[in-house]
Amino acid sequence: MYLLQHVELQVPSPKQDEVLLKMEATSINPFDLRIQKGIVWPFLPRKFPHIPGIDAAGEVFEVGSGVKNFKAGDKVVAVLFNICGGGLAEFAVAKENLTVSRPPEVTAFQGAALPIAGLAAHECLLRTPGFNYEKTGQQLNLLITAASGGVGQYAVQLAKLGNAHVTATCGARNLDLVKSLGADDVIDYKTPDGAALKSPSGRKYDAVIHCATGFPWSTFKLNLSTNGKVFDITPTPSVFMTYALQKLTFSKKQLVPLLMTPKKEKLDFLLNLVKEGTIKAVSDSIHPLSKAEEAWAKSIDGHATGKIIVEP
Repeated sequence: MYLLQHVELQVPSPKQDEVLLKMEATSINPFDLRIQKGIVWPFLPRKFPHIPGIDAAGEVFEVGSGVKNFKAGDKVVAVLFNICGGGLAEFAVAKENLTVSRPPEVTAFQGAALPIAGLAAHECLLRTPGFNYEKTGQQLNLLITAASGGVGQYAVQLAKLGNAHVTATCGARNLDLVKSLGADDVIDYKTPDGAALKSPSGRKYDAVIHCATGFPWSTFKLNLSTNGKVFDITPTPSVFMTYALQKLTFSKKQLVPLLMTPKKEKLDFLLNLVKEGTIKAVSDSIHPLSKAEEAWAKSIDGHATGKIIVEP
């Protein structure tokens, strides 16, 4: 029904620069669903059967001949090479340069919930002019849409670690949750103000981390400051076209498609925040690998609160 099948495959062997992980948990991301829908075809997947899943938390089972920093038994978090995927399995291979040690204070669930969602939120903030984690300089006014989702939950928490006033949108049932994550103002997206993305403070947004779908550029444009940016975490072809046109016309207000390249040092930075209890992962649901199709269906539904986790 959801184009997922349980199959028996050989345990993969790590290449020279890879580690073989005995998986403890993975999470489902919108990118996985884009592969299924053929949105990134003919680039991905490169071969079949394709095993979805980019986020990984597990134990190193075997290391490639060139691996220097890990050994069997180490607990780690990794971003799996997205050409191959592999998270929805009992074993998966990860590149050493996209793998970080998992402190004892961080559970497998917390580790698996973090990589792509946390890195996407972090990247948007790093690209926001004037934002910093030192809380110096002028306070920025940020909007985060779908703030109760996988990326949104981290975006709210990370933004509040820096010099930002955060307005967030979500469904009515998650208003209290998003407020508890630190958002200054929380709006039900189904209300008139939510549909119009209006800030309760009346201030224009310096940046928007757009984790929802829909909303025409005209709605964003009305609410942006002079140099405001909208970072779209799941850009469509029309987003790329709008961005290109804005660059050609030297528009100060821009719709920016987020193309994120995972970096080990950034993942390690976020993992330390989890270790310290500075940020946390919100779980929508946890599913056994034997029922991965249920997790997949829940993700397709598009109304998950936080991350959907699958455990072998």
